[in-house]
Amino acid sequence: MTQIAIRPVPQRACLMLEQAGVHPLLARLFAARGVQSADELDTQLAALLPPDRMKGIAPAAALLADAVAAGRKILIVADYDCDGATACAVGLRALRRMGATADYLVPNRFETGYGLSPEVARLASELQPDLLVTVDNGIASVAGVAEAKRLGMRVIVTDHHLPGNELPDADAIVDPNQPGCTFPSKSIAGVGVMFYVMLALRAELRKRDWFAARPEPNLAELLDLVALGTVADVVALDRNNRILVARGLERIRQRKMQPGIAALLQVAGRDPARAGTFDLGFAVGPRLNAAGRLADMSLGIECLTTDDLGRALNIAQQLDAINQERRAIEADMREAAAVQLETIDAAGRASLSLFDPAWHQGVIGILAGRIKEALHRPTFVFARADAGELRGSGRSIPGLHLRDALDLVAKHDPALLKRFGGHAAAAGLTLMESDLPRFVDAFESVARALLPPAALTRTLETDGALETGYYGINAARLLQDAVWGQGFPAPLFADEFEVVQQRLLKDKHLKLTLKKGAARLDAIRFNHADSAPDRIRAAFRLDINEWQGTANVQLVLEHFEPV
Repeated sequence: MTQIAIRPVPQRACLMLEQAGVHPLLARLFAARGVQSADELDTQLAALLPPDRMKGIAPAAALLADAVAAGRKILIVADYDCDGATACAVGLRALRRMGATADYLVPNRFETGYGLSPEVARLASELQPDLLVTVDNGIASVAGVAEAKRLGMRVIVTDHHLPGNELPDADAIVDPNQPGCTFPSKSIAGVGVMFYVMLALRAELRKRDWFAARPEPNLAELLDLVALGTVADVVALDRNNRILVARGLERIRQRKMQPGIAALLQVAGRDPARAGTFDLGFAVGPRLNAAGRLADMSLGIECLTTDDLGRALNIAQQLDAINQERRAIEADMREAAAVQLETIDAAGRASLSLFDPAWHQGVIGILAGRIKEALHRPTFVFARADAGELRGSGRSIPGLHLRDALDLVAKHDPALLKRFGGHAAAAGLTLMESDLPRFVDAFESVARALLPPAALTRTLETDGALETGYYGINAARLLQDAVWGQGFPAPLFADEFEVVQQRLLKDKHLKLTLKKGAARLDAIRFNHADSAPDRIRAAFRLDINEWQGTANVQLVLEHFEPV
């Protein structure tokens, strides 16, 4: 069941924004998202939180500066998703521009698992680095950091994930979620943390007069990478993150981006001049993530670090082909999941846990997200790993912090989970295949205890009706140009319409002509084949459909119900 709700709009804040010169439509939307003054909409870099607010950043910068000055080898230990790849690219590009000897190592998720494990530390030692720097991982790598130090390497951890009960014994830790860190933006992505570390390093090298004999890099040139990783990791777009994303999008729209991002937009058929958060999250990000899901994320990192546009385009085409393969695998998995779900009373459960021996480890997170969206239940999907183990990837709904739920499962049954970690909305775990039935029951019990019955009803928060004068290209462009994302959601409107015409497109998308007053509007509901009644109440996004050089407004329906 889905219900449509309308966000309240604080009228005083809305009026103050309008009086400060904010467009009336945007003023209403921003006020509904908690913006109280036009100052909060300032996205200039000067408004960023200062790096020195991050705990551990000063010793990290000093260690890096010592390594740069002495010509010691720095090795970045990356992660295999888009956030990790962009964080690695930011680190490599910045370090090399500052005169460092820097390289990277990215673990293979199917061979060495996640993060700086002891095995990854041993692989790193073969490259003989003096200093390891983790990006988007490391806060939980207690054993891996210990092994790296035993092998003679110093270690800096840069991460944004929640720590466990024990912190690694690294030489420096920069993670806004570690105990004692007062940095206000707890939602910053791994790439954002690495960008801040590079800002601190540049400041430290300035103090040492390092740039007296060499050019000082303009780190703002890396903000396109920061924007991509931030949006793709679906972190909450608080004010600080919105600044990073806005400035990165500005560079992309001005075609001042890295060759790799230009190439990925090109293969996705997206115009950089019109790029928005949707393009980063649903066109560029998935093509990079596909490398880590099915192959090796080093391919994605190479795409983001090459300065040769031709090579970047060649790699982007390879990534596009891998993403097409990923989509085909996902389609097969979705069909198999649909068969399983026919035998499950999803409405009567508080959680879902699915497994198929044929499922691909790299795609289970996507499948979990699809099922969660369709059925509004916290969902784990499992695939086989090695030695009788299963790897699970989960996605949650509002009201259930997924990592905390796994922590409760582990406390109730300490022998059940071999490893787990993650966020409120997404988490992963490893267990023995023979223990899956125990996990299904344990997770259901925890989910049922933590989720009130109302949380199991999907609620679409909308911005209410869209004024008639805004059903046009100008308003749609205005909305596209703003920065939206997790925690600062893109506008979703709700209203009643008469259905004039409807037909199926490609046998799976419902194409409609709607009537509102005297206006006739094109609309589409993707991946929905059931016909609509004569009158509907719909939740919709205002979109632009561009075809053969012509742009028309189109309503993208997220949900509809009979009036």
